[in-house]
Amino acid sequence: MQTILVCDDDRQIVEAIDIYLTGEGYKVIKAYDGFEALENLEKNEVDLLIVDVMMPGLDGIRTTLKVRENSSIPIIILSAKSEDADKILGLNIGADDYITKPFNPLELVARVKSQLRRYTQLGNMNQQMEGQVYKCGGLQINDDNKEVTVDGDPIKLTPIEYNILLLLVKNAGKVFSIDEIYEQIWNEEAIGADNTVAVHIRHIREKIEINPREPKYLKVVWGVGYKIEKQ
Repeated sequence: MQTILVCDDDRQIVEAIDIYLTGEGYKVIKAYDGFEALENLEKNEVDLLIVDVMMPGLDGIRTTLKVRENSSIPIIILSAKSEDADKILGLNIGADDYITKPFNPLELVARVKSQLRRYTQLGNMNQQMEGQVYKCGGLQINDDNKEVTVDGDPIKLTPIEYNILLLLVKNAGKVFSIDEIYEQIWNEEAIGADNTVAVHIRHIREKIEINPREPKYLKVVWGVGYKIEKQ
């Protein structure tokens, strides 16, 4: 049974999410502020975090930042704000997905399943073939143990960042459009995916490039998409 931590200062929303996720067979742990969420993460094995942005005490943004210091579990942010800037902020600070209030509970459940499926596939070493190592100059991905290194230095990526980079490295030289990246990584139709993909691409660049503004590996092909430059 997979465990989901739900954190929101609105207890009615927490209870509603609990009902739907429990009905799908998940174990739900409840928290009502960021501090309580972090305490629960220390005490329990959690597979996914759902966290509200606006909370008293420790808000969802700072909570996500703290979680990302030592964990790569999927994080879905809840926000009452619908502006693109707020969604981008959530992705910028390490969230994997976001959903705007008020939301359809069935959509939230679908997003939870999608994130857990992707995270489980990433971490399930037993299903991976041994010796899957992909190199592009000093950039190396060992898909057997999910390690990424640049010039021998380990790089820490979130599951989505890893999957995007793996897709591009395995197809070095091939240009992928934003929609192609989104549909292959998120496994759903790309509708308004530009900002979502762009944020993750920027994160990857910041982690693998010496100078993200003059990237050596992850290049943009203006008007077309992105590619990993063959070395």
